[in-house]
Amino acid sequence: MSKKKMHRFWKVLSFAFFCCLFPACGQATDKKLEIATFAGGCFWCVQHDFNQMDGVMSTTVGYTGGHKLDPTYREVSSGITGHLEAVQVVYNPQRISYEELLDAYWKMIDPTRDDGQFEDYGPQYRPVIFYHNLSQKQAAERSKQAFVHSKQFPQVLVQILPEATFYAAEEHHQNYSKTHPIRYKFYRYRCGRDKRLKALWDVA
Repeated sequence: MSKKKMHRFWKVLSFAFFCCLFPACGQATDKKLEIATFAGGCFWCVQHDFNQMDGVMSTTVGYTGGHKLDPTYREVSSGITGHLEAVQVVYNPQRISYEELLDAYWKMIDPTRDDGQFEDYGPQYRPVIFYHNLSQKQAAERSKQAFVHSKQFPQVLVQILPEATFYAAEEHHQNYSKTHPIRYKFYRYRCGRDKRLKALWDVA
């Protein structure tokens, strides 16, 4: 086993051990909490926006929907693994509903594209709602159909897919807007995300 693979093996093993000691790590172990998963381009930005919402207890950026076990950022960003950059949201449904998360999600993305988002191109950046149960699936489909019927956009290309294995991204990608605020602000400005969102949704 190479040094790189050995290092990753011990990292995963250590994380698993930590989660055994602290069961709330990386999952909604509290029966009152639920999980939602969204892909909407750069996961730094999607995580930042969900973190602002009351009732969102935690968020994790990662990779889902692909075919390779335990992919790396470099592999996913190259488009060779089939994964998407995504954000897993742990929320308290007594404080915020799944429908409210959906409403917020739509306004974080450009629903007219499925070839990427903003300056990021490729299937790994396309917008997808991953549902975890039938209730989420039905709510997501209703929300999409509402936009289709409203004809607010010429096309609505957001996919709705069943949840898939979710791999947490490397630690330095987690809460990037907090740990690298200057780089994050520069990226967000340069990618044109907010300018495009304002044009689509008339939001600041």
